[in-house]
Amino acid sequence: MTSEESVRAVDNPLIHSVADWLMTEALGETDVEKLLKGCCERLRAAGIPLWRAYLTFRTLHPLFAAISLTWRRQGGLESVGHLHTDGSDLWRTSPLYHMIESQIPFLRRPLAGEDALLDFPVLTDLHDQGAKDYFAYAVPFSGTVSERSLDGIAGSWTTDRASGFTEVDIRSLQRIQQRLAVACKVTIKDQIARNILAAYLGTDAGRQVLQGRIKRGDGETIHAVIWYSDMRNSTNMADHLPPTDFLTALNSYFECTAGAVLVHGGEVLRFIGDAVLAIFPIRDSSTTASDACKSALAAVRDADDRLVQANHERVATNKDALSFGLGLHVGDVMYGNIGVPERVEFSVIGPAANEVARLEGMTKELNRHVLMSGEFAQHVSGDCQSLGQHKLRGVGTPLELFTLAGQ
Repeated sequence: MTSEESVRAVDNPLIHSVADWLMTEALGETDVEKLLKGCCERLRAAGIPLWRAYLTFRTLHPLFAAISLTWRRQGGLESVGHLHTDGSDLWRTSPLYHMIESQIPFLRRPLAGEDALLDFPVLTDLHDQGAKDYFAYAVPFSGTVSERSLDGIAGSWTTDRASGFTEVDIRSLQRIQQRLAVACKVTIKDQIARNILAAYLGTDAGRQVLQGRIKRGDGETIHAVIWYSDMRNSTNMADHLPPTDFLTALNSYFECTAGAVLVHGGEVLRFIGDAVLAIFPIRDSSTTASDACKSALAAVRDADDRLVQANHERVATNKDALSFGLGLHVGDVMYGNIGVPERVEFSVIGPAANEVARLEGMTKELNRHVLMSGEFAQHVSGDCQSLGQHKLRGVGTPLELFTLAGQ
């Protein structure tokens, strides 16, 4: 590159504007998808002939080990989550894997003409799709980076322009990718924090903690449907099953119950041994009590369907069938931080939370799968039937209890 070309690459005001935009985005509320899409569109407007851009990074998420994003000039942005169980040969035969393992920060490959070098499978694929030039990068966020501990981003820029990237284009991309890495680092770290809090506390509780509700006693009184389910025969299973088999059974039960709660808009607050405590918040502006009760009832039916499928698979492999009891109630609860100053958890407390646990306890006595309070049943009257008045342990007055119609 001549000195004149170097100056053009550094002083291009349009490239400056892309760099400034990335820094502004990093300071605000954004996500990696928006960063990559916006960056590519602005680079195109600045004269960089992008045809495709790719970006990948590891994440801390219960389901996904890594995320990859692909932007195409005519196809928009595609995001793919890579499961922890993925052992993709495609990744291990990629230029990015080679760069990370070899500690190479940049790699360029011409994809057309006499100098074409298609030494990785993905380059052959890109060549066949019409790409002419490929420029890849790996940027660690701290120290060195390896495939076993990737804390950073890796990606590539591709063009279909017949003459490929110019040296000015490459210098501009090198400048921008550093800003993109800084913006991505801020955004990825923020998203990881949200992922971890959502996984361990629940989405809403995690959001409240991030907003500053971290002291013991921080919280609010909310009106909610309260779900409390407990796995049946768990003590006997724990006694006679190997620990790994019991853990598998326990997780299968949680997938049936807590999984159904999450799908239908509930918030799982705690796993208490083999019990699930969850709520369906009732927000005056968005969710009525009737809405929340119907969502909870839909979760019950979903949990039952999941349990039938899980038991079909377990019985086929000579494993014990799973079952659970469930209490459903509606009431006011204190939703906030409890514990000691050094170790708190976000949960619900109050008489209504105690009553729903007592309801679940009565499922064994009355030999019913699901029990509902009158406060819950009034919102789903067509789907339940009365079992009459019953005394709950620790509750002064007998309460009318309900179960699912037909059970």
